[in-house]
Amino acid sequence: MLKIRLARGGSKKRPYYHIVIADARSPRDGKFLEKVGSYNPMLPKDGATPRVSLKVERIAEWLGKGAQPTDRVARFLSQDEVLGEKVKWVQGNNPNKGTPGKKAQERAAERAQREADRLEAEAAAKAEAAAAAEAAAAPAEEAPAAEAAAEEATEA
Repeated sequence: MLKIRLARGGSKKRPYYHIVIADARSPRDGKFLEKVGSYNPMLPKDGATPRVSLKVERIAEWLGKGAQPTDRVARFLSQDEVLGEKVKWVQGNNPNKGTPGKKAQERAAERAQREADRLEAEAAAKAEAAAAAEAAAAPAEEAPAAEAAAEEATEA
């Protein structure tokens, strides 16, 4: 199976990519059949020189032969006016790509449960403290009333 994909070049922290036709089993920067474009992410998006250059005729020919572009290359191809119609079915948005894995979701659920338990315990402690303060304040208020009742009893 053939892929239209990026092969990294450039030095450390200065990436430069060649868009190549390669066998899907070959490594990223390994053997390829043909170089059909380039991508320089270091250039500004709205600059005078384009970030992406493509050999449109050669890419169209390889797409006709069954080569499948990767997600990033499909995005480049769909932005091109000539290849846009041919690649729309290929370009997909993977909404699940950025979601955490199963274990990370379990850890997040455990953290949320611990936080909920902690907040519940704090609320219970506050309610208990308020009830204790109310109970402590109630006998202090009853004491003057008891003294007044005792005074009435002595006056009579």
